[in-house]
Amino acid sequence: MKRIGILGGIGSGKSFVANSFGYPVFNADKEVSLLYKKNKIVFNKLKKNLPKYFDKFPIDKDEVIKAILDKNQNLGKIIKIVHNEIRKRLILFLKKNKNKRFVVLDIPLLLENKINKHGDILIFVESKKIDILTRLKKRKNFNYKLFNKFKNVQLPLDYKKKKSHFIIKNNFKKKIVLSYVKNILTIIKYERSNNRY
Repeated sequence: MKRIGILGGIGSGKSFVANSFGYPVFNADKEVSLLYKKNKIVFNKLKKNLPKYFDKFPIDKDEVIKAILDKNQNLGKIIKIVHNEIRKRLILFLKKNKNKRFVVLDIPLLLENKINKHGDILIFVESKKIDILTRLKKRKNFNYKLFNKFKNVQLPLDYKKKKSHFIIKNNFKKKIVLSYVKNILTIIKYERSNNRY
C-alpha cells in the first residue's frame, strides 16, 4: 500500500482532487464532523478544556466556530483534542485498506501535525486565488475571520509546494484534473516498478 498525501490551501479543491484518484480516501474534515456528532470522548475533552463553549452533545458546529473566533488559543486546544482522535481513525482506515495499491490522505494539517511519513507521495493542489475565494463565498456560513484563523495555523503554501512530488493546477474542471491524476499514477506505477518509490 502506497500513501498519497494531498496538500494545498483552504478552498483549493483538495477533496475534489483526492476523490479523482479512484482509491480509498481518508477525508479528515468528514471525520471531524463525525466526531462532533458521535464521539463523546471528544465532547468530554472539549467540555473539560473549554467549558464556556461546550455543554451539550452532539457538538453544534456553531459552538466550535464561536470558540475559535473568541480567543486565539482556543483553535490550538481544539486541534490538539480532535487530531488525537483523527489519528486513531486514520490507523483504522490504513488497517482496513492495507491490501489496496494506494490510499489517498486528504488531511489539511498533514505536514503540520507530522502525520506524513517518509515515502509518502505528496501532491500539491494549486488554484487561482480568485477561484478559491469565489468557491469559499458559496459555502454555507462562510466566515472570512474563521478562514484566516485556519490559514494562520497552516504552513506556508510555498513550503508545501516545495515538499511535493507533483503539482496539480486545479481549474475545477473534472476532465483536466483527471488528466493530471492519470499522468501522476502512470509515473508512480513506473517509478515503483523500478524501485524508486
